[in-house]
Amino acid sequence: QVHLVESGGGLVQAGTSLTLSCAASGRFSSSYAMGWFRQSPGKEREFVAVISWSGSFKIYADSVKGRFTISRDNAKHTVTLSMNSLEPEDTATYYCVSDDSVVMDYSGNYHEGDFSSWGQGTQVTVSA
Repeated sequence: QVHLVESGGGLVQAGTSLTLSCAASGRFSSSYAMGWFRQSPGKEREFVAVISWSGSFKIYADSVKGRFTISRDNAKHTVTLSMNSLEPEDTATYYCVSDDSVVMDYSGNYHEGDFSSWGQGTQVTVSA
């Protein structure tokens, strides 16, 4: 079983930046893709970003392109989401995800079922 733990959430003002981190343990392998989803109150979980095992491929949801950056450190089994120019619409619980067989799809058409492992989530609140 893969264990994912997120950190770095908090309350920030619009226009500022925040960085989320996720540490993987358990039956995790650096060959797994890692990524982030988010869920706002009353809405379904939505894809945010994914990074391939090598870091060569990075795919973002249209809503965060140009503002968010995903990266990973395979030596530390961590993935990071750097969020800039935050907007109140970015307010959500952010979940770290991983999977050993997810395909890199530049359409960004990812769903919850594409990822087998999930963290507990970290809250990000952006005030206007």
